[in-house]
Amino acid sequence: MQDNKVTTTYLKQKKTAGKKISMLTAYDWGMARMMDEVGIDILLVGDSLGMVVLGYENTLPVTMEEMIHHTRAVARGAKRAMVVGDMPFMSYQGSIEDAVRNAGRFIKDANASGVKVEGGKDVLDRISAIIKAGIPVMGHIGLTPQSIHIIGGYKVQGKTENSARKILEEALLLERAGVFSIVLECVPWNLAKLLTERLSIPTIGIGAGKYCDGQVLVVHDMLGFYPDFVPRHTRQFAQLNSIIKAALREYIKDVEEGRFPDESHSSEMDENIIKKLLQSE
Repeated sequence: MQDNKVTTTYLKQKKTAGKKISMLTAYDWGMARMMDEVGIDILLVGDSLGMVVLGYENTLPVTMEEMIHHTRAVARGAKRAMVVGDMPFMSYQGSIEDAVRNAGRFIKDANASGVKVEGGKDVLDRISAIIKAGIPVMGHIGLTPQSIHIIGGYKVQGKTENSARKILEEALLLERAGVFSIVLECVPWNLAKLLTERLSIPTIGIGAGKYCDGQVLVVHDMLGFYPDFVPRHTRQFAQLNSIIKAALREYIKDVEEGRFPDESHSSEMDENIIKKLLQSE
């Protein structure tokens, strides 16, 4: 693990050296600090925060203000990891000017090191303009959650020849535009392998198999916060839902039965002062 700040150059060097890139979503200072301390390469402040932190039905309602707020918190916890802000729905689709201005806010106001933009050729002019403004861009193709109403829900993309060819073409377009890496979400593993071999920039997979240059998961999914919904592409590395609930139940019981707090959790003042206070009443 390197001690210096993770950069786009470092990520490309990892791909060249055949070393895998680790990436997780982060939404707050505390979790970001822990991820940074153990050596996660990239902290993605994903618009998934709408679903796993804010309780929205999907990512579409997430605002720029919410993204800036959470990205700022994550950046304060990251010393080594690269922080990437996810550009939310309608923060870049409207115009090139909107795209550049909002991307700039992630860098200037939230101290991110780059932004992630969903889509391919339809938003290529926005991506090119952001990069020309000096802001690193991570691409995102395959399943793009901001387009769920067009693609018909959360399902694997690129299973037919035509759709696979489109994903390949868009990946090459994004590479030529200058993105520093591309997230491949929910595409067949062998298509992801082909893309990884064809591209000179790193691929980061989520539901795209083991041949990508790196992997990303939503941290709440991989830590088992919500056991009632576990995406197929997620492996739960812990089941914190049951652990946290057990701790909460123990807390409730100990408070109700008077076991918490005890003397070790409290401070004490001189009894003579107490007596004087009582005498003064």
